[in-house]
Amino acid sequence: MRRKMFRIKICGITNREDAEACVAAGADAIGLNFHPPSRRFVPAETARAIGRAVSGRLLRVGVFVSLPVSEVRELAEYVGLDAVQLHGDEPPQDLADLHPLPVVKAFRIQDSCQVAEDYLTECRRLGALPAMILLDAWSPDAPGGTGKTFDWSAAAEFVRRRPDVPVALAGGLRPENVAQAIRVVRPNGVDTAGGVEASPGKKSPQLITAFVQAAQAALRECGPS
Repeated sequence: MRRKMFRIKICGITNREDAEACVAAGADAIGLNFHPPSRRFVPAETARAIGRAVSGRLLRVGVFVSLPVSEVRELAEYVGLDAVQLHGDEPPQDLADLHPLPVVKAFRIQDSCQVAEDYLTECRRLGALPAMILLDAWSPDAPGGTGKTFDWSAAAEFVRRRPDVPVALAGGLRPENVAQAIRVVRPNGVDTAGGVEASPGKKSPQLITAFVQAAQAALRECGPS
């Protein structure tokens, strides 16, 4: 049985107005980025205020890149996160050490999802499966949020092979392509950042609404997951 996390997540939220736009549009989750090199980085104090504003209305997911477990835990507690997303080269042991905090483990995909397959094998050995897997596009320039797509057929095969772990699809998803991506991959959820931005780090309420509506319709069409 697959455990539920989110269906539609809007990542890279940097202000309360954008978070409220996600609530109004019907998204399930927001991502708060704690990776300083990112243009969507948000300081802990700001993230805490955003998180408090939407507490109980959205899942608050903190995005981290290769931080020690102790720092992830400290930030998660301070901000009031509901889950954390690990987007770097964190070992499977980190998932065990973060328990019981729900973990979304992200993988950057090139030609296949073998890296995710191998990682899950080790997670299973440790008895520490992630709450969700996120498949994103690989880029040499950044650990995520690049706006690039990848081979959806590879993601679709991964979803078929791993019915025991919920899968979210990311990587270049926009209002105009998210429905097709869902039909091809049949993921449990989708995630976007740049695809709904008016400018770097600033979301467009209209694009958020269009993305959520298109994703909701396609997820309904593809049936429960």
